[in-house]
Amino acid sequence: MKNYILKSRAPVRLDFSGGWTDVPPFSAEVGGAVVSATINRYTYSTVKFLPHKRVRLSSSDFNLVIEAEKASLLKYDGKLDLIKAAIKRLKLKCGLDLYIRADTPPNSGMGTSASAAVCLISTLNRMQTEKMTFHEIANLARALELEELNIAGGKQDQFSAAFGGINFMEFKDPVVFISPLRLSDATICELEKQLVLCYTGISRLSGNIISKVMGQYIKGNPKTVEALHSLKKIAFDMKVALLNGDVEKFGILLGENWKNQKKLHESVTNPVVDGIFKIAMKNGAIGGKALGAGGGGCLLFYCEQNTEEKVKAALREQNLQIINFNFEFKGLQTWKIPQ
Repeated sequence: MKNYILKSRAPVRLDFSGGWTDVPPFSAEVGGAVVSATINRYTYSTVKFLPHKRVRLSSSDFNLVIEAEKASLLKYDGKLDLIKAAIKRLKLKCGLDLYIRADTPPNSGMGTSASAAVCLISTLNRMQTEKMTFHEIANLARALELEELNIAGGKQDQFSAAFGGINFMEFKDPVVFISPLRLSDATICELEKQLVLCYTGISRLSGNIISKVMGQYIKGNPKTVEALHSLKKIAFDMKVALLNGDVEKFGILLGENWKNQKKLHESVTNPVVDGIFKIAMKNGAIGGKALGAGGGGCLLFYCEQNTEEKVKAALREQNLQIINFNFEFKGLQTWKIPQ
């Protein structure tokens, strides 16, 4: 048995623009582009080695504990399946006591499941002779969702969690190009001050919404196709705005992204989410969007100068949770401590 414990953490992300264009078949046929940023909210994994082949998995977020005599006996049943998939795919031969938790609310739209997969793969890979690169870890995290669990989605979440920072990413399946955006300190501080992140308390399954949207794209629905192309263009425009330090333009583009996001499918929004947007805009928000697939989860707003506290107060009056944050630039980290 190893005399140390392995741990990892990976940040979650805010998808500013271009989301959905990283999802196949659009990302394969046309190519996608996104702007996203990781924040100081994380998923964590801890692995203790056991002197036998028994596997114990636990998650404080879902209040679950799963045990099996060996890894091959783990069954996909909707409970910690992504953890099970990682253990099976990496073919670990020793026993494990594995614990995972997240700083974020469930189904927040911030890529928490992808962050958890990246985090877990990195931890488990430290036990293997051949070490994986960040690209390989991110690609495997997405492959587990698609190949093992048949979950629809793109790659921006996994690559954000692995690399961290504020990035412009381009997708032309199977290739992912990552360009870190070197923003001025003033731009970063302004974004952190004027952005407001809130949790609606509405849980949603992103895979279901993604399947509906891409189903419309495959059918050639003109509204969906046009919206996807617009989302890609907005990502390019936002990259330029951020590099120029034009934060007001950034806020406007955030709203333009949401307008096109809503055109993808009716399930992207609902009356509750629309009502929250009206309140935020009335109190000083320039633009905003639902994170991830939409339909609930977290909402992000960019506010006019010095109105962010007014927006937060109005959202709290609706019993919404405000999530304060700063940007995270380190990405995936793995370390060990004595056992």
